[in-house]
Amino acid sequence: MVVSYFVRYEGEPESLRLFVSYYAANHVPILRRFPEIVDVILHVPLASPDPMPTNAGRAFFMAQMLFSSREALSRALSSDERLAARADMGCFPKFQGTVSHQAFSTYRTLQGDIAAVVAN
Repeated sequence: MVVSYFVRYEGEPESLRLFVSYYAANHVPILRRFPEIVDVILHVPLASPDPMPTNAGRAFFMAQMLFSSREALSRALSSDERLAARADMGCFPKFQGTVSHQAFSTYRTLQGDIAAVVAN
């Protein structure tokens, strides 16, 4: 099982371009030093092409960190690198809003993980 750790930024940045640029250039290198991290995926919203009415939410940015196990995530969250990442948050370009952190079990259903979802 893969574990994803999402950091969700909701609200309004003064400049989305500056926020994303800073995050990619400065914060991601810190995240890459987390012990046992597998990948960092950045999510920037698009105007939805969905013809059905949807609720887009208030997130203007999300970071997804992938780990090979719950134990690997636990070690990363207890690391000095995590403290460095938290300290760097004070350097982010300004935004009004909230930040939330949440872990998820991640299943790749097109790759055959559907049985694992049903089993859990």
